[in-house]
Amino acid sequence: MPKRGTILAFDFGLKRIGVAVGEAELGTAHPLPAVSTFSEIQKLVEEWKPGSLVVGLPTSASGEPHKMTRAAEDFARRLERRFKLPVARVDERFTSVEAEHRLRGLKKKAVDSVAAQLILEQYFDEAA
Repeated sequence: MPKRGTILAFDFGLKRIGVAVGEAELGTAHPLPAVSTFSEIQKLVEEWKPGSLVVGLPTSASGEPHKMTRAAEDFARRLERRFKLPVARVDERFTSVEAEHRLRGLKKKAVDSVAAQLILEQYFDEAA
C-alpha cells in the first residue's frame, strides 16, 4: 500500500458513508462531508486524486466478523473494481464510539466522517 500521497478513507454504513482525506507523508487526516452514493465517491476521487483508499472493517468487540463486516468488504471490493486503486482494510472497532465522544452535542451526520478520520489515522499509525 502506498505510503505517499493523498488517501481517501471510508467508514461504510448502510445509510451514509463517512469520508476522510489525508496525506500519508504528513500522517494527517481530516473529515469530509459524508456521502451516500457511488457518484459522490466518484466526484471525491476525481477531486482529490488519491493514490490509494482505506475502508474500515467493522467487527465485534472480540474481533469476530459479522453481517456489516461482509457488507464493508463488498464495498471495498467494489471500490477496487471501479477506481482501480489499492484499497487497504483497517479494523475499525470502536471508531464510531470514539467519534461520538469527540463530537458530543454536534450533528450525528458528522460522526460518520470523524469515524473515517479515525480509521485513516489508525492506518497511518499502523504504517509508521
